[in-house]
Amino acid sequence: MKQRSPLRNRIEAALAGAVVFSLEHSPRAIADKLGSFYAGLLDLAVPRLRQTAEKNLVFAFPEKGAVWRRSTIDGVYSSIGRLLVAFARFPGINTGNVASWIRYEGREHYEKAKAKGKGVLFATAHLGNWELSAFAHALLTEPMNVVVRPLDNPFIDQVVEARRALSGNRLLSKREFARSILQALRNNEPVGILVDQNTAADNGVFVPFFGKPACTNLTFAKLAARSGAAVIPGFAVWSAAEKKYVLRFYPEVEISGNAELDTARVQAAVEAAIREYPDQWLWIHRRWKTRPEVEPSLY
Repeated sequence: MKQRSPLRNRIEAALAGAVVFSLEHSPRAIADKLGSFYAGLLDLAVPRLRQTAEKNLVFAFPEKGAVWRRSTIDGVYSSIGRLLVAFARFPGINTGNVASWIRYEGREHYEKAKAKGKGVLFATAHLGNWELSAFAHALLTEPMNVVVRPLDNPFIDQVVEARRALSGNRLLSKREFARSILQALRNNEPVGILVDQNTAADNGVFVPFFGKPACTNLTFAKLAARSGAAVIPGFAVWSAAEKKYVLRFYPEVEISGNAELDTARVQAAVEAAIREYPDQWLWIHRRWKTRPEVEPSLY
């Protein structure tokens, strides 16, 4: 991988800092408009992201038309804008006001899983506000362990990690995380992992995702089988009617010990949630980048 320029890192960090500062310190109504504006700038500045989303939607929903796809992608950018606002305002979110940002639904599934005493693995995704879901769970119930991949820009990564930990969550690096996860599960602690990303062919297996083979890492399923932890899909989705998020937990996913089968089951649960809220998933990610040898590149 080509080494990043220190100057580039500092310029990016300065721009990101200005965005976060404006969203954190503006009145909420203005911050919401700014969040939408910044997401719109991203759309204009990096057109390949919308192109990727268009290809993904044609691939996943061949029966849908161009108008639906355009509306869905517009919704993705609106969702990104809301996420930016919430993340910027993490320092001001606490036990006294977190309920104005988010509420639970399906919490009984988590409590039932927790009662088994072997830890809880949250199978989550880039759906809705994945940053707020972990942050708020620490305030509403208990801190959790969150698996993260360090960002390419070390200055931005430092700021992001500091904010993620403000509510008491423990961050586990994706580079060296298996032992830490197993220890947390032995302590009957919750662990959140994003499971909706593409992986290289030598690190994963192809399982169905929107009816198409998607290369998916087996590690999550293997950790679940080894630890005996309960697997709970969970996502913070936006409710326009309530003007806040709903942290929705779904019923436990059965783990058989067959890593490929269990990976497919987890992906099916993620897909079902995305189908409920298609305009809140990060379609700009190249989820189907790794293809079976007989298939051409999608992107």
